[in-house]
Amino acid sequence: MASVLDDPALERHFKGHKDAVTCADFNPNSKQLASGSVDKSLMIWNLAPKARAYRFVGHQDAITGVHFSPSGNLVATSSKDRTVRLWTPSIKGESTVFKAHTAAVRSVAFSHDGHRLVTASDDKSVKVWSAHRQCFVYSLSQHTNWVRCARFSPDGRLIASCGDDRTVRLWDTSTKHCINCFTDYGESATFVDFNSSGTCIASSGADSLLKIWDLRTNKLIQHYQVHSAGINSFSFHTSNNYLISGSSDCTVKIMDLLEGRLIYTLHGHKGAVITVSFSRLGDLFASGGADGQVLMWRTNFDTKSYQDVLQQHSRRSSPDPPPHVTDIHPRGPHLHRPQPSAIQISPKVADTQSTDPHVIELGQAAHRTTLLNVQSHLAPMQAADNSHHSNGLPQRHVGSSRAEGWMRDKSGGREGATAGSQTVANGRGRGRREEEERGQTHPLEVLSGHPSCLGSTLRHIVQQLDILTQTVSVLEERLTLTEDKLKECLLNQSQLLKDVRSSGGRRRMESEETDGSPVDST
Repeated sequence: MASVLDDPALERHFKGHKDAVTCADFNPNSKQLASGSVDKSLMIWNLAPKARAYRFVGHQDAITGVHFSPSGNLVATSSKDRTVRLWTPSIKGESTVFKAHTAAVRSVAFSHDGHRLVTASDDKSVKVWSAHRQCFVYSLSQHTNWVRCARFSPDGRLIASCGDDRTVRLWDTSTKHCINCFTDYGESATFVDFNSSGTCIASSGADSLLKIWDLRTNKLIQHYQVHSAGINSFSFHTSNNYLISGSSDCTVKIMDLLEGRLIYTLHGHKGAVITVSFSRLGDLFASGGADGQVLMWRTNFDTKSYQDVLQQHSRRSSPDPPPHVTDIHPRGPHLHRPQPSAIQISPKVADTQSTDPHVIELGQAAHRTTLLNVQSHLAPMQAADNSHHSNGLPQRHVGSSRAEGWMRDKSGGREGATAGSQTVANGRGRGRREEEERGQTHPLEVLSGHPSCLGSTLRHIVQQLDILTQTVSVLEERLTLTEDKLKECLLNQSQLLKDVRSSGGRRRMESEETDGSPVDST
């Protein structure tokens, strides 16, 4: 079991992309990591030490989305060149391609059974495709502006999508109807996804807000504002207890969803963080950014020694099935301001595995490419798209609120990097000084310069206090449930007494009438 205070650690960094990294995804077998970039290439990083990396070239414009199939034998990519490609993640580098939309494709994702693909596009539509036949199945088109992201629910019965019309829409895959629409965003909604149980969706926005909705009640249950710039991507941990987010403020934030608070701020990128992704097991997560780097982190915080105790308490106290985020107070929307005491992970953590891997170039000549649309139509459209983009943005931009501020001029980037390093150096000192003035100490503050025995004692105290806090919360919940039951019993009892009295009166009147005794008219 990991200790309560185990922090995330930078495991490896991958350098091979020549421009901003826009998307990343782990192979379900945990042996590969895929990333796509504005440089039009797909990189497959083999996670074994000293293993070679593969670069796949085929798209004619920036890659915007990447997703492994559940079996791990295919990788789907979407691109601004309006196409979707399915790659074999091996040295053969075979791929098939089909024209998916009439404008830039912003995201692509497999269904959890691997039979379907869902794509989102600047043509304002969401489309579903057969993954095996690469043929069109149906389209969802109630968005009124560019659609940034679309994802299947774990059971495949729902699709969530979001876009520049500032809405998050929920679709029924059987009826093809929009069954719900959340419209609480002040700016573009940039990313959306389901948690692993399918009971909640989270959505992020260019206004730096991250919201979690309960699909069983259609209510907003958690609301975070921990970033200082737009959120470009996020990812649920497989346990549903944690969520990571990447933002244009150059940081990765980690939220504890059970406690409803920010627990880590990671500084490692020298520009906007455009994509983050947990591995399927949750033991690793990756981040990619405008600096062209892909960083792979060891999670470490995903197991706690007292987790089983808390789960047992929750099962005993709740009359419902095992609890989700909805069972955690406060149930209403709540705002989380950035805390200066959040742990700052130094960006100067050494690569613990290897140097930059050897990259094998797999160009278009090495691909067995099958065009599943009319080739004579695709070529002029790609040429026109390269010369004049439909969104009017420079070619190096990905063209959404996710990419806002990515590609600043080099002098601005250097200034931002300098400011970021100063923030890393000074933020922690300011946080400690402010806490000393308030007489408080953050429970996850990193302690340095103390004897090891003192550190272990403090860790033990923190663990016991955490258990005590959770136990008190459970007791409060049980008392509330008991009180509600007592009130219900009292109401039922009073109603029963009223019913008995009224029925007794009716019997007396009936008996008098049946006696036949004369009624005194005087």
